[in-house]
Amino acid sequence: MRTRRAKLLGQPAAYHVVTRTVAGQHLFGPTEKEVFRRIMRKVAAFCGVEVLTYALMSNHVHLLVRVPAPRPIPDAELLERAALLYGRTRAEELRQLLRHPDPRQQARVRDKLHRRMLDLSAFLKELKQRFSIWFNKTHGRFGTLWAERFKSCIIEGRRASLETVAAYIDLNAVRAGLVADPKDYRFCGYGEACGGGKQARRGLTVLLGSPDWRRAAADYRMSLFGKGSGPAALGRQGAVIADRAARRVMAQRGELPAHELLRCRVRYFSDGLILGSRAFVDRFFRENRSLFGAKRTSGARGNAALGTLDLATARDLRHDPIS
Repeated sequence: MRTRRAKLLGQPAAYHVVTRTVAGQHLFGPTEKEVFRRIMRKVAAFCGVEVLTYALMSNHVHLLVRVPAPRPIPDAELLERAALLYGRTRAEELRQLLRHPDPRQQARVRDKLHRRMLDLSAFLKELKQRFSIWFNKTHGRFGTLWAERFKSCIIEGRRASLETVAAYIDLNAVRAGLVADPKDYRFCGYGEACGGGKQARRGLTVLLGSPDWRRAAADYRMSLFGKGSGPAALGRQGAVIADRAARRVMAQRGELPAHELLRCRVRYFSDGLILGSRAFVDRFFRENRSLFGAKRTSGARGNAALGTLDLATARDLRHDPIS
């Protein structure tokens, strides 16, 4: 199977998205990351996409997003979203176009807006284009900023699957050796949430299924420290959360959770096409048979690194996934 992306149509779905800079260049510093985050929030609000968590690194970006099922969007909501992205002046111009005496003109305006909402591809396209325009103008450059369109992996909507991938994303800065504690990296969902960011907190509480941030934060922190501690094989640079720090955070629970999944290379979370329980992956396989080769007889593919966490992928990664 050659496709690097898959989408669940007509139903809500969560995705882990990875996109990289051209030639892997380290182009993003604190200012670039902050601008990307601001644009990300505006575009997400416009498109109706929920950003559950994220990590902005110097040469790549991880996003865990949830895309709601398509639905009719009334004009009032269309205009409110347009105001968030374009400002009130442009939203008022659209309001007048939606009152055009010709119903066909009204329909064209609605259709143009609808096509850019509640869709993963539209969200990523808008986000990357807007950031590229700002980046090139600011740095006096031109040409392609991103190495590829993007890679995405469907994530099962249950908490175990979402939390595992979220922890992998929020631990990026630890694996890169930038911080010892993920709360200290302000360009990830967890770090922003710990700093008081309301949108970041909302994303993590939705992900964890708890409206109480304090309780969700405590549970997620234990998950991060449990999954982020272990042998130096965790990441390419070998940086991990110190066992002593993990034991301190986990003291109230006694033993550390399994961290095997977090030793996997990033490709296991982005190249597996779909990540979830065997039943979830097999159901996707049955409902989207045309995406797979004619000789394929089943969907779920397991791996020793995932076995203890009841997770499988749709793509068989034959290489050793341990970094």
